[in-house]
Amino acid sequence: MEKLDVKITFRLTKEEAEHLDELAIKCGCSKSALIRALVRGYQLCEKPDPEFFKLMRELIGIGSRLNQLAAKANALGYIDTPALQEEAKRWREFQLDVRKKYLRPKKLW
Repeated sequence: MEKLDVKITFRLTKEEAEHLDELAIKCGCSKSALIRALVRGYQLCEKPDPEFFKLMRELIGIGSRLNQLAAKANALGYIDTPALQEEAKRWREFQLDVRKKYLRPKKLW
């Protein structure tokens, strides 16, 4: 890790300070880390909600099960069709859930 040996002090208005606090919370980092990233030219993203991480774990699980099926098919020389169909069904359901949650427009009123 780089040594942070230069201290810079500056002033903000109350509104600017509140906005900086909000950005740091949304990004999930400290205010100083946020400023250092912005100075280096990074565009920071909001920290995803817990539902995102749940979906990612599910995606990893589906991928792992598909990999196990592929390894089994390679070792035995045949495909476990019912297991493959079950994983394909899980994958389709997962895709639909992601589309509903993140891609479809939401009605405002």
